[in-house]
Amino acid sequence: MNGIDILMKEHENILAFNGFLRKICAGIVEGQEVDGVLLRECIDFGRNYADKHHHGKEEKILFRIMMENMGPVADKLIRNGMLVEHDLGRLHLTQLEAAIEEYEKNPVTDHKLDIISNAVGYGALLQRHIDKEDQAAYAFAARALPADKMNDVDSETENFENQAREDGIQEHYENWLRSKLG
Repeated sequence: MNGIDILMKEHENILAFNGFLRKICAGIVEGQEVDGVLLRECIDFGRNYADKHHHGKEEKILFRIMMENMGPVADKLIRNGMLVEHDLGRLHLTQLEAAIEEYEKNPVTDHKLDIISNAVGYGALLQRHIDKEDQAAYAFAARALPADKMNDVDSETENFENQAREDGIQEHYENWLRSKLG
């Protein structure tokens, strides 16, 4: 499987996670209690699977190789688009974590609103971001990267995946996600 295929498969997991997170938020709106433990598990998934594992491959491998080899259009797409959105996702998770902490200290509606707005905002950002990557960034790379550079993407991605597999990253987070989706 090539590097871009692996990234797109991970997008499927991240989109399923987004649906789960949205369901949690809908439950809060409908009167369910805020489950700080579950929301922190979601933050962990976002930080360590979606960001560190998935975005890590993009930033360290695909996007780096694109910027090094595809000129100013790729540089602009990556720096002013993809990387900015990665940082916005990190901000949403940080603000979500702070909102949970505030809610646990003082369980008022205002803090629930902060939880919901950051969780839903994170999911909406990732949804749009994934669409852009699948339709624009990845398609651009597949079309315009020279074959030897695409081979580098594939090889480096395989090495990254093997190390993550040794560390149990994919198994842990994919099992967690399956357990939540039922």
